[in-house]
Amino acid sequence: MIFKLIDRQMIRGYFKAYVVCLASLLSLYVVVDLFTNLDDFTHHNKGLWSALLRIFAYYGYKVSQIFDRLCEAIVLLAAMFTVAWMQRSNEQVPLLSAGISTRRIVTPVLLCAFFMLGMTVVNQEFIIPRIADKLALDRDDPGGQKTIPVRAAYESNGIHIAGERAIRRDRTVSTFFVTIPETLGGTLIHLTAFEAHYVPGPGPRQGGWELIGTKPMEVETIPGILDQKDSGRYFLHTREVDFEAVTHNPNWFQMASTSQLYRELQRPESTRLASMAVLFHMRLTRPVLGMVLVLLGLSVILRDQNRNVIISSGMCLVLCGVFFASCYACKMLGDNEYVNPALAAWLPVLFFGPHAIVLFDAVHT
Repeated sequence: MIFKLIDRQMIRGYFKAYVVCLASLLSLYVVVDLFTNLDDFTHHNKGLWSALLRIFAYYGYKVSQIFDRLCEAIVLLAAMFTVAWMQRSNEQVPLLSAGISTRRIVTPVLLCAFFMLGMTVVNQEFIIPRIADKLALDRDDPGGQKTIPVRAAYESNGIHIAGERAIRRDRTVSTFFVTIPETLGGTLIHLTAFEAHYVPGPGPRQGGWELIGTKPMEVETIPGILDQKDSGRYFLHTREVDFEAVTHNPNWFQMASTSQLYRELQRPESTRLASMAVLFHMRLTRPVLGMVLVLLGLSVILRDQNRNVIISSGMCLVLCGVFFASCYACKMLGDNEYVNPALAAWLPVLFFGPHAIVLFDAVHT
């Protein structure tokens, strides 16, 4: 019964600290970012109410991305404050006197940390990819009315698609170029449309591009690929090249799920393969690195029971800074192809993992 009571106390303490750290860091980030970019929110909004609605909508979506960036730090801070508060309240000494080991005392904290790291994976894999289009909107462009650059893209069947400028609101691309290879049309076909509108979804004349003001005005149609609606008007069926594929920014893959990254890495025409490969492997190592960071932080606090709590917390934060700086350095080495992407992702685990195990094993029990 005593173990269950202690466990419940530690779990409540951890989640209280987690909520406080999460609310504090999210609020700090939002307030600083809001006052830094306040003009962007008020520039296109007439009146205070419309500006407030835009601010709430923007940060309502942005919270998931901010949480994704701060999750490991919040997990560590919550664990650190839970254990530090236990030491400050002199709750650890009676438990040690009763024969309960230090590692047994902090086991609920480790389980809670692992659970919250799992929630981070859920946010990363299911929530952020679903709202990626909302996260891509600029602060001063709530309706997606600004023109944005267009990137060239290939369908898996070899069709090349490019354009000049696009508008997110209407999913429209101006000066749209299409090149259909000989393997599909029997001859090389070049189409230049004044405007192209993307129509999503399955069904007739859906899941592709509607071309308007196209030259040449008459070409031989290709069943299932290119249909002619009228003179100078065509419908190009595509499976992979949608509006997002030709308008995403160079770092679009940062908000993609791990399965999307894997599929993109299989495509021979993909760009920035090194950065995507590094991110793919870092997604696999992220939960492991999160637990390694928690073990390192708790080891620093628990190793010397007589050290001042504030000093232990400061040392833990310094260790956290060194940890993230090392991970970032390894990522840069992989992005610039100085080391193999898999090695760049696993180097922090190989370096800090054994160190964390040794430090945690050395904690006095």
